[in-house]
Amino acid sequence: MDKLFITGGNELDGEIRISGAKNSGLPILAATLLGDGMSHICNLPHLNDITTMLALLRSMGVGITVDEKTNVEIDPNSINEFTAPYELVKTMRASILVLGPMLARFGVANVSFPGGCAIGSRPVDIHLRGLEAMGAHIEVDEGYIRAKSDGRLKGAHIFMDTVTVGGTENLLMAAVLADGKTILENAAREPEVVDLANYLVAMGAQIEGIGSDTLTIHGVEKLQGCQFSVMPDRIETGTFLVAAAASRGRVKLKDTDEKILESVLLKLEEAGAHISTGSDWIELDMKGNRPKAVNLRTAPYPAFPTDMQAQFTAMNAVAEGTGTVIETIFENRLIQVHELNRMGANIKLEGHTAIVTGVEKLKGAPVMATDLRASASLVIAGMVAEGETLVDRIYHIDRGYECIEEKLQLLGANIRRVPN
Repeated sequence: MDKLFITGGNELDGEIRISGAKNSGLPILAATLLGDGMSHICNLPHLNDITTMLALLRSMGVGITVDEKTNVEIDPNSINEFTAPYELVKTMRASILVLGPMLARFGVANVSFPGGCAIGSRPVDIHLRGLEAMGAHIEVDEGYIRAKSDGRLKGAHIFMDTVTVGGTENLLMAAVLADGKTILENAAREPEVVDLANYLVAMGAQIEGIGSDTLTIHGVEKLQGCQFSVMPDRIETGTFLVAAAASRGRVKLKDTDEKILESVLLKLEEAGAHISTGSDWIELDMKGNRPKAVNLRTAPYPAFPTDMQAQFTAMNAVAEGTGTVIETIFENRLIQVHELNRMGANIKLEGHTAIVTGVEKLKGAPVMATDLRASASLVIAGMVAEGETLVDRIYHIDRGYECIEEKLQLLGANIRRVPN
């Protein structure tokens, strides 16, 4: 198992390209099952989760061709197996997203309960209740969700009592081939949900209200494959911006979009960052200054994203002043605080709130990653710490960041991957 070895103290400075969004690419790959014909998906990041989703589709007989730039051609018409096995699903929670498309197009789906990061409960009951409202017959048996439908699913009016990205995506994909009109109320509004909806429309789906919390879907009998380019990764974008801010440096990020992370940019400006943007780039410059502590509270989009909370906690650890971080989405998402405190941070936990009093310097130490975004926060901490930091269990970070050490090296960080 690889580790990341970091010698801290360098201000980040330089330009890098942002990868395609994993959290957009995964549902779009699942949605290719809905098309009658080939889909060509571009700008996919080269990540373990993407590889796992492709392996899952291949295991069901789907025809897949990948080129050297991770552009993928997918032919779902060769599917001959309708089970998503535990061996693949256990490593990635997004595997549940094949449930809606398989059920809508083929009338049957057997999907193992998913795995993923240990950041808290993410129940799938909203997915299942919504599919049942559309006429699906669902049984939970020996760790598998076994779903069937008698003919086409039926349009339904579905109110989701909790905002859920995965639930919105699964029910949206099921509804596009259903008979009649489906209304999804309290739908997630994340840019990745919008990207999925735009892909479905490119396939021939009829969806109203894209980007709002009420989606109206007029089911069609058939969708076609198409070509589509995945949106840039807003969390990777935010992570590199925060890393530069924490290090008092400057970065220019290309192939990204400032409109998809406005709440993050506002907090960075509050921390003292000078930010300029163009049509496909964002530049941040701290002008050598220490960041100022910021208060933040996570909430569903368009509010501050839970996937950026850990990175800002690491920045606050070396900022001027005291910042309060409140996590409202996942109950275990402040788990990285204990590792940051081992590096000399001054963070007090009170339930779902972290009170972070900035210190002048962190100290390098051996630390262990516990989930994807906590991993990123420890890398940021290691880059601004005095001495050497060894980040263990980085398979978490490889699930969400493409070549993170190579991109940081391009920005001047002293970081390398070492074998266990």
